[in-house]
Amino acid sequence: MAKAIGLVGIGRMGLPIAIRYSKAGWTVLGRDVDPKRRAAFRKLKGAREATLAGIARGASTVLFAVPSSKEVAACLKGKNGLLASAAKPLVIYDLTTSDPLATRKNAALAARAGHAYLDAGMSGGPAGILEGKLTLMLGGDKKVFARTKKDLAPFASNLFHLGEAGNGHAMKLLNNMVLHSIFLATCEAARLAEKLGLSAAEMIRVFNVSTAYSYASRHRFPNNILNGSWNAQARVYNPHKDVGAAVRLGRKLKAHIPHAEATYAFLRKAARLGMIEKDYSLLYRDFEKIRRARAGR
Repeated sequence: MAKAIGLVGIGRMGLPIAIRYSKAGWTVLGRDVDPKRRAAFRKLKGAREATLAGIARGASTVLFAVPSSKEVAACLKGKNGLLASAAKPLVIYDLTTSDPLATRKNAALAARAGHAYLDAGMSGGPAGILEGKLTLMLGGDKKVFARTKKDLAPFASNLFHLGEAGNGHAMKLLNNMVLHSIFLATCEAARLAEKLGLSAAEMIRVFNVSTAYSYASRHRFPNNILNGSWNAQARVYNPHKDVGAAVRLGRKLKAHIPHAEATYAFLRKAARLGMIEKDYSLLYRDFEKIRRARAGR
């Protein structure tokens, strides 16, 4: 009998995860609120749509690939929620990018009901998932992780256990804080290059064999911007949410993070210009417009 995995959220990241489990011969019990996503999911071998109760009863390991801790909490609670519906103890892996303080609340909620909850921040995007090389930054019970990490093998190969619940999501916020700050620094440099009469494409080629090399220069600019596609397959919403969470956490801890603050200020201006649902790559196209916009409160 095929092994079963539960998957709540089958969108940009969830569907590639489902594809990897399908190819590995697993049964994937999936749930999503979007009919279009469910239609794409149903085409996969071994894919079965399920309610939260069906997932809780049909799989011992459940993955969440939803926007935030808020959606996770909503699925955990209630008489038809994941926790109340489970016939035996579950192991829940939260793949969201979330405030670690909210993550710890969800972990405590699961623990009170007798279930294990580990946060597992992702890095590598859909391409990393489809190659089976995703990086996961994990927090939670180390013994449970050691026992169940084999269940993550179809889509992740770089696994970092970082201690208690919330630590994985904390590390993911740090990763994204730096990722998006570097992207905007690269945008800034490319705009300056153009003012100097240099080619942004040439700048990126130089960066990629020099010390300014980054994910932005290696992937984002060549594949989503300079080729004219403007298709990063991520909304401005994503960095706005993630950097915002990092900044709020830094303020709470009285940390000095001026680069992150500047990045978040830029993203807030983009949001006020109506770009929150626009593709992330358009931050470069509209860089000067955003930069000149007045900062709000």
